[in-house]
Amino acid sequence: MVYKIQFKKFSFALTRKLRTSQGYIKEKQGWLVCLKNKYRDYGWGEIAPFTFTELQQCESYLEKISNKPTRQELEDGIKIWPNALSFGVGAALAEIDSEIGHKTIEGWLPPPDSAVLISSIDSSKKEVNLLKSQYKKNPLTIKIKVALQAFEKEKDLINEILNLLPLNSHIRLDANGGWNRLEAGKWMNFLKEEPRLEWLEQPLSVDDPEGLLNLSKKIHVALDESLINDPSLRDSWKDWQIRRPLLEGDPRFLLADLKQGIGYKMISTAFETGIGRRWINHLSALQQIGPTPTAPGLAPGWCPHGPLFSLNPEIVWNAA
Repeated sequence: MVYKIQFKKFSFALTRKLRTSQGYIKEKQGWLVCLKNKYRDYGWGEIAPFTFTELQQCESYLEKISNKPTRQELEDGIKIWPNALSFGVGAALAEIDSEIGHKTIEGWLPPPDSAVLISSIDSSKKEVNLLKSQYKKNPLTIKIKVALQAFEKEKDLINEILNLLPLNSHIRLDANGGWNRLEAGKWMNFLKEEPRLEWLEQPLSVDDPEGLLNLSKKIHVALDESLINDPSLRDSWKDWQIRRPLLEGDPRFLLADLKQGIGYKMISTAFETGIGRRWINHLSALQQIGPTPTAPGLAPGWCPHGPLFSLNPEIVWNAA
């Protein structure tokens, strides 16, 4: 079958800068995908790389894609394209094939309550105090970026936050690979008896899989960047996995895993438009009804409001 495919560029600034141990994230840009078959069925996707290098790679491949590709050409391309491009086209194919979307029995599922991404460890006490009043009934899950300051200073700040958090809350510390083994060991010793800690997220570099594995035997370790760097870990890593669908390629595999009830996967945003957010919401809902439910990482409040973030793909397309 021959399809008609269109791409449309988008960009937007986050509502505030996000600092990680790898630098600052200020904006997102990419392309929307509109796929149509001869029956006038539509599938929508989003190409939203996280790095400038992958953005350039995607642009280079997009220039070579025919506006009337065959199914085989698309499937072959997904296998070799950059991950973000493979997600966008794979997502559109899945919707047009009714593997997901309004033609399925469940439709697009709404997301469960999200974890809250704290904007800065320095402002974390103030933010947690505000959040406590909003989460009086429901459990509060917070995520804090660490590996930005010296261990002792961050330890003191985290300790103060733990003293503020209700007993039914959860905390996640994301180092983005910024610790060495000695530093990670200090954090493990500090937090290994803390029942509110869900996990240490990517505590060590992707270049230290042995260290990550050894650490996971003593405390919960959630892999993030390692899964992008080495996709085979998605099958072998038995502890938590931070799954960012827009960055990891064809989403049909993750969709199938979650439908089968495979656990220990937390769905996380990569700061997407409303077209990509439909996928994040739906996959988060599937994870929540699976064997290991946990709050997804949707980063509420970090993307601006407006038609680009509508869950109606036509509105998003017209707004780009």
